[in-house]
Amino acid sequence: MITLNGIDDIKARIGEELGVSDWHLVTQEDINAFADATGDHQWIHVDVERAKDTPFGGTIAHGYYTLSLAPKFSYELFGVEGFAFGLNYGVNKVRFPAPLRVGARVRMRASIASVEDIPGGIQMATTCTFETEGGEKPVCVAETLARLYSGG
Repeated sequence: MITLNGIDDIKARIGEELGVSDWHLVTQEDINAFADATGDHQWIHVDVERAKDTPFGGTIAHGYYTLSLAPKFSYELFGVEGFAFGLNYGVNKVRFPAPLRVGARVRMRASIASVEDIPGGIQMATTCTFETEGGEKPVCVAETLARLYSGG
């Protein structure tokens, strides 16, 4: 776990990998709960029997489920100090180059892509690359944006 301490420390780490998270097992129960929360019950995610006849051999995670793991993994990898508060600001680009199969384990690598000064603080872009064990391609690559503010 890395602690990013203030603006200067974050800027000094641009381009640096912050680490790799622990593995997370993707279960059908998690996917079903995500489907319930989002209303996305597309069969490729929730119909185990029907999905067996696809090229994936079973159900796959929603792309947005994969992306939604970014906070969990980020909290494992780094903390931020020296700011009053921070907010998610958005995502510049998201791609899902390979499917995330239910039953697979996934983890995330994170690196600071850029830092931009904004009124009252900074905007930090973090490249998040999600990978599975033995996977040839990442299952998700996203550049997330956070705004970190110095004053309350």
